[in-house]
Amino acid sequence: MSETFGELLRQHRVAAGLSMGQLAKLIHYSKGYLSKIENDLKPPTPVVARLCDGVLDVGGRLVEAAAQQGAGLGRRQVLVAGTMLGVGAFAGSGQRPVPDEQVLAGMRTSFENLKNLGLHTSPMLTLEPLKALQHTVHGMARENSGPVGTRLLRLAARIAEYTGWMCQEAGDAHGALWWTRHASELSRAAGDPDIASYAFVREAGLALYRQDASATINLAQQTQWIGSAGARVLALAARREAQGHALAGDRYAAESAFDRAVHLMESATTDSPYPPLGSSAPDPLELARGWAMSDLGLNAEAAAVLDRQLALVPANSRRTRARFGTRRSLAHALSGEVDESCRTLAQTLDDAAHVDSATVRTDLRQLARTLGRWHNHRAVVVVYPDLKRLLTHR
Repeated sequence: MSETFGELLRQHRVAAGLSMGQLAKLIHYSKGYLSKIENDLKPPTPVVARLCDGVLDVGGRLVEAAAQQGAGLGRRQVLVAGTMLGVGAFAGSGQRPVPDEQVLAGMRTSFENLKNLGLHTSPMLTLEPLKALQHTVHGMARENSGPVGTRLLRLAARIAEYTGWMCQEAGDAHGALWWTRHASELSRAAGDPDIASYAFVREAGLALYRQDASATINLAQQTQWIGSAGARVLALAARREAQGHALAGDRYAAESAFDRAVHLMESATTDSPYPPLGSSAPDPLELARGWAMSDLGLNAEAAAVLDRQLALVPANSRRTRARFGTRRSLAHALSGEVDESCRTLAQTLDDAAHVDSATVRTDLRQLARTLGRWHNHRAVVVVYPDLKRLLTHR
């Protein structure tokens, strides 16, 4: 090969009109790391080669170049964290055997292990393994046609969707949107209407945290207008629409959307080989209803609903407990129940510290401002230092 991988990468990057920084953002690697590869200071990994090849749309030329360049460096093992499979999916060359049922089940198990980890720890511990697993599964899907390829593509779409959620939890809104839309593209190719539709629900969630009521409503309604998703996804879309109406102050529209969500959820089936999309909480609709009541200014009612529902959430679902626990404490504070706000906040702070969520911190900052109005109150004096420490210790 007359050109090195780095030279070929630079040639195609420049032809695509991308700066090195722009390409780095598109493949979710650092500019410095990509610079070392392009200047032949580091060899490309198979994952990076496939990412660059896909973004630059060069038909496998970069993948082939990386394989040829790596031939003299020895076989590299692709390690996926935790209990994942050691998959040499992109190392070496030649046609690999079609994955059997055991391999497919192992890939699903790897994903579920990461999702379980995401329930109670920082998204920063799950993001890189998720990305590695998604690129591995997607690459395998591209190498296999027929039913096996379709199943791999569906799994790749679901991993991409969850990766987008973890990006949002890490405070990376750009990455969250990119991965969510990537999941939608993959799901359409795989004929999986649930993920394709749920991507709109996820985008609506991003809009909700931007306090953009109109975009939240419109994106959630798009899912329902498409109409091809299953009842659970449509229920989650109606739930998100209700939250958008609540953010806009329209109580009647919010309650109507929640009623639709309940009706749809009751008719949802669980015949999918994958775990259900959305929250794993026992009753995600009632938790969201409590959240919406707070946005409508009905804070005493919101706190009562959240008190009741949080008692049902398992202790290992730290992310759910942190998110809705913070909203419960905020509802208590806004209704004037300062002592109860501080008492429940003390129960929530440990969960919030463990999950390290950017979205939870948004509500914690609002709660800190609200409790600051009672800065001399005894209960506030006790809990406020821990709250401030959590918000400043990053």
